[in-house]
Amino acid sequence: MADTAPVQLALGDSAARQLANATKTAPILATISPRWLTHLLQWVPVEAGIYRLNKVRNPQDVQVLCAKRDESELPTTFVDYETQPREYFLNAVSTVLDVHTRVSDLYSSPHDQIKEQLRLTIETIKEKQESELINNPDYGLLASVHPDQVVYPLTGAPTPDDFDELLSKVWKEPAFFLTHPLAIAAFGRECTRRGVPPPTVSLFGSQFLTWRGIPLVPSDKVPVADGKTKVLLLRVGDKRQGVVGLYQPGLPGEQSPGLSVRFMGISRNAIASYLISLYCSLAVQTEDALAVLEDVEVGKYHAYPDTYR
Repeated sequence: MADTAPVQLALGDSAARQLANATKTAPILATISPRWLTHLLQWVPVEAGIYRLNKVRNPQDVQVLCAKRDESELPTTFVDYETQPREYFLNAVSTVLDVHTRVSDLYSSPHDQIKEQLRLTIETIKEKQESELINNPDYGLLASVHPDQVVYPLTGAPTPDDFDELLSKVWKEPAFFLTHPLAIAAFGRECTRRGVPPPTVSLFGSQFLTWRGIPLVPSDKVPVADGKTKVLLLRVGDKRQGVVGLYQPGLPGEQSPGLSVRFMGISRNAIASYLISLYCSLAVQTEDALAVLEDVEVGKYHAYPDTYR
């Protein structure tokens, strides 16, 4: 007996979709992060790409006394300056974006291809900027910590005692802790285990754990290796003699401070090119504006108290 095909009683989903307009999202870039560090730093404009950090030489030699009635006993002194201050040069994070004109002409609805390509490339450059601010071997935060400002954990996992030790190093108006999200989670567990769960504070519409009123700011750019990471504590701002970000103002094609986009023309192969550049650096004005907690263990945590691996 011959097989009979099933009778189709109505229009099927597959065929119907051919007449439907799909709602198309803009491209989603999974590597985008909040980049809190760049939001929380004070940014100082730098002329000609050079920032000279002048410092007082031997500040302990500046002598003042509580004078007695005899003014002949008044001390004399002067404030000396370092003769070879450090100079910071802005670092460029750059790339050239290529877009075929045929693509931008034919496929720019509902989303403009050039606009989206620029947006995603700029986001990636800004992610690289935050990584450089933390990890650059010349000016990054981790490379700028003075040896006297290094702290090591008491037990491995980050504890309230360790964070208090950091606060003893950066005690003049500390602004925020900066560390990997895994370290914040480990610190929260340790606080809860001790019965002192850390309170939270709202910044930029987001919630942050705090310790002694100082927010713990997460960044996935703080490196994690072999189950260990670092915790930084910063004082920020020019007036506080803290950590400041540096940027070049007034760039041609400036899109945001320090970031420019310049059209480079169309090649004979109909490729439109755009130069995207971001110029930045970072300076630690005084040694006690920055401290680091080294070798913080953030290994796997088990659901049993006091059990880490």
